[in-house]
Parts: sequence; C-alpha cells; structure tokens
Amino acid sequence: MDPSPDSAPEAAPAPETSGDASRLAALEAEVAQLKDALLRASADQQNQARRHQRDQADLRRFAAGAVLEDLLPALDSLRLGLASAEGQPGAAVAAGFAMAVQQLEAALAGHGLKEIPALGQPFDPARHEALSQETVADKPEGTVLRVLRTGWTLHDRLLRPAGVVVAAAPAA
Repeated sequence: MDPSPDSAPEAAPAPETSGDASRLAALEAEVAQLKDALLRASADQQNQARRHQRDQADLRRFAAGAVLEDLLPALDSLRLGLASAEGQPGAAVAAGFAMAVQQLEAALAGHGLKEIPALGQPFDPARHEALSQETVADKPEGTVLRVLRTGWTLHDRLLRPAGVVVAAAPAA
C-alpha cells in the first residue's frame, strides 16, 4: 500500500528541553527589564525637559531682580525728594518729582515689582524687618507704626523686606 500524501502522519513538535525553556524565560525577563529601563529613561527625559522649561521661565521672570534691587535706592531718594519738595514753594518741583516717581513705579510694576503693604499691618517677619519698637497704648502689640524703608516683591518673591517700626506693649 502506497501511503497517500494526505494520510501521512503529522510530525509532532519536538519536545522542549529544559535548557530551551530556561533560555526563553531568561530572554523574556531581559525583554521585560529592557522595556522597564526604556520607560524609566523616557520618563526621566520628560521630567528633565519639564524642569528645564520651568527653570527657563523662572530665569526670564527673575532675571531683572538684580537690576531692580539696584534701582530701589534711587526710587527711595526720589520719594524722599518728593516728600520734602511738597512743603516748599515752587509746586512745579514737587509736580516734577511726583511725575518721575509715578513713571518709575509704573515701569518697575510692569516688570513684576510690587510694594509690600506694611503700615498698620501686623508685623510679618517674612516680609518686614523690625528696625525699631515704640511703646504705644492705642495700637495692638506687633502692629507696624511707621515704614522707614519700603519693602518690595518681584513676582511674589521677596526682593527687599520693609524696614518698619513696630508697636510694643506698654510696660505693666
């Protein structure tokens, strides 16, 4: 009898040896490890890119900080000049000082500079520097009585604390 090609017995797959199975398991573990390493490297790269963008944005926002700090004494002097010119004859001088102060303040505010409100506020050591204390009976202890030096923030970051005189409680 001639065996027909349709009736030929199918070849059974070769039985796996324990060496092949352990090699396959080792390769699958290595593939999983490489996938994990690739995902971690990708996440690290994305985090680094976000950190770099945030650092660049902060650099742009606060780059003017040193220049603004250098300009603050000039603004202080202009304000003092304005205060002393207001009581003197020659209203044009006072008006000129007022205009210069307004223009400088507007230009600095355009770059994110904001004055720290202090007068009448509770003393805040994070924003105020106590230069002196005065005993007063009509104000609560720790209230800012006078501002000797204006404080400033740049985009909500402290640039210079306000130098203030703080109310002390009367002696008992």
